Amino acid sequence: MTLLEKSQAVEALFYDLEVEASRFHQEGGMGCISGCGFCCSNPEVPATALEFLPLAFDLHQKGLAEALAEELSTASSQWGVCKVYRAQSEDLSKGFCGNYTKRGLICRIFGASARKNNKTGRKELITCKLLKEERSAQFQVLSSRINEDLDMPLAPAYYTRLKDIDEALSVQYPVNQAIFMALELVLRDAFYQQQ
Repeated sequence: MTLLEKSQAVEALFYDLEVEASRFHQEGGMGCISGCGFCCSNPEVPATALEFLPLAFDLHQKGLAEALAEELSTASSQWGVCKVYRAQSEDLSKGFCGNYTKRGLICRIFGASARKNNKTGRKELITCKLLKEERSAQFQVLSSRINEDLDMPLAPAYYTRLKDIDEALSVQYPVNQAIFMALELVLRDAFYQQQ
C-alpha cells in the first residue's frame, strides 16, 4: 500500500467514525462545548503519524507542509500544544482546530466514543472532565444508555482498524511529534515521486 493509499484508508476510517458518531450525537444530544479547546491545549495528547497523514497530504498540497515541518523540527516545539490548534484565549482553553476536516483520530474519538471497562464489561463514555461536570445529568443518562439502547462508536475498534492499515505507523507519540512524523513521510514521498 502506498503512503497515499494509507492516507485514503485513514480517511475512510474517519468517514465511518463520523457517520457512527453523528448518529450518537443526534440521539444522545451531547457533544463538545462549542469553542472549547480544553483537550487541544493538552501537550501530552497521544497520537500516531498514521492518523495525521491526511493532514500532512493536505498541508503539502497547500504548500504549507515544509514550513510546519521546519517549525516542528526542534524537539522543544514537538512537546507543546498541537500546532494545528488555534487558541482564542490566553489560558488556551478556548479555540478551534486550524484544519478541522483533517484532524486526527484522537481528536475525533474523544467525546464521541466509548471503551469497555475490563473489570465490569460495561461501556464507558470517553469524554473530558468539563463535560462530566458541566453536563453531569446528561452524562449520567448517556452513561447508562450506552449500555442499554444507545449505540456509539467503540474507540478500541477504530484503533484496531488504524493499526490494520499500518502497524508501524500506529505507534503513539505526543501530538506534535506525530504530526511532524506524518509531514516528514509525505515530504519524503513527494521528493521521491519527483525523481
